[in-house]
Amino acid sequence: MDTAADAPTLRALLGRRDLHLRLEGEADEVGPEALDRPIRWVHSSDLADPTPFLSEGLALLTTGTQFQEAVDDPTAYRAYVRRLAARGVVGLGFGTEVVRDGIPPLLAEACRAERMPLFEVPYRTPFIAVARAGAEAIAAQSYARRSWALAAQRAISLAALRPDGLGATLAELARQLDTWVGMYDAAGTLTREHPSPLEPSAAEELAAEVGVVLRRGARAGSSLRIGGVQFTLQTLGRGGHLRGVIAMAAGDLDQEGRGVVTAVVAMAGLALEQQQGLDRARTLLRAGLVHSLLGDDPALARRVARDLWGGLPAAPILVAMTDAAAGRRDAVREWLELRADERRGGLFFGRGEDGLVLVVAASDEALLDEFAERFDERVGVSDPTGYDAFSTGTDQARLARDRGAGPVRRFADAAHAGVLSVPPSAEARTVAVAALAPLAQYDREHGTALLETVRAWLENDCSHEATARALGVHRHTVRARVAAAERALDVDLGSFAARAELWAALRLAS
Repeated sequence: MDTAADAPTLRALLGRRDLHLRLEGEADEVGPEALDRPIRWVHSSDLADPTPFLSEGLALLTTGTQFQEAVDDPTAYRAYVRRLAARGVVGLGFGTEVVRDGIPPLLAEACRAERMPLFEVPYRTPFIAVARAGAEAIAAQSYARRSWALAAQRAISLAALRPDGLGATLAELARQLDTWVGMYDAAGTLTREHPSPLEPSAAEELAAEVGVVLRRGARAGSSLRIGGVQFTLQTLGRGGHLRGVIAMAAGDLDQEGRGVVTAVVAMAGLALEQQQGLDRARTLLRAGLVHSLLGDDPALARRVARDLWGGLPAAPILVAMTDAAAGRRDAVREWLELRADERRGGLFFGRGEDGLVLVVAASDEALLDEFAERFDERVGVSDPTGYDAFSTGTDQARLARDRGAGPVRRFADAAHAGVLSVPPSAEARTVAVAALAPLAQYDREHGTALLETVRAWLENDCSHEATARALGVHRHTVRARVAAAERALDVDLGSFAARAELWAALRLAS
């Protein structure tokens, strides 16, 4: 971060040759950090306790008249210096040859004990000259910071006009702050970082915190410390509709620094809001191409996809379908857009009537596993197919999603369970219950077990012997119950069609 002027510190003040100031003792006695603390003002006072009239960050000048009655009392000097240190005074200047020659040794000893920088102001240097020098340094620093802020905002505004305005803006912010700057999208993925990548461990911890901020969903600024580095996070977008997070390896910024960051956040937020309109148009276009592909004619989709996204995935393809919860659609879309850009023609997606449709090459099935794990979504996957059977692949994906088990549900596994394992419709279940109603009524009226018997009979391939063993009754009992069931249903269970119809009713009604 460019300062363009010496910071108003005690070290800078002592460096002014025209003032002839001299540090008492060695710099190591107070520590280098004591000489580099910012000076907010230079004030003079000979009060025994000036602290009620002082503010933090002052350099105090005195001639020592307050010590005339206790010139040899070390406790008076120690108490005086302790009060100054507690008030936040950054340094004490003693004007010599006014009340006494040289700096009192007891005052020097008290300052060393409190690590308070003590310097001599010779008689030929008026206090007003020291105060004016401090004021000039403060004014110069303030002017330099304002000038830097204006120049930084001008550079950032120009960067925003470049083709990749958002990326250029973040790069310019990193250059102006001389620190790392990264941007995360709504899914918590790091999409841009400047000037170079973070250490993997720091990147992982920072990404976890960004995820927490995004899940919270509220506009906010926050900070955290990772490995001794202070990071600042600032959300982008409206509360409840966050568009991402800007992260900076910067702690407490001054007013000008915060102003520059605020300008970048505003520009990035505006760019992302404008991008939302373009994203909406892309979403509608993708949905239209999915509808076109459902006609099993990929010609139109191929032409559009080739010009916009580098083409469609090469056949054979896998068609996948997922619910993609509405509350995370922005995050899902941004993640898919990023993966589609990386693969350039290796991934197509768009919203269909029953969910989000994903299309990948059959060899790229791992992407579907990655998607399901990241967003904790159910994903139904078709058998490998071609675009001329896209509608069939979509039906397979929908069926696998709705009936399968696990995060990624493949149609091949679902089909292996058989036709009757497909979840029935409400209408089919109603018809099945009605078909079995005569048996249920007969059992209630006669205290029999016709339903149980015909189920066991069909499960045992209509063998009276096997059914009798399964139920623990005589085979003639089974034969009599089956005959009673035929009379109640008014069907001939000796035919395959009647048995199949009864079996289907039993499965659908269960």
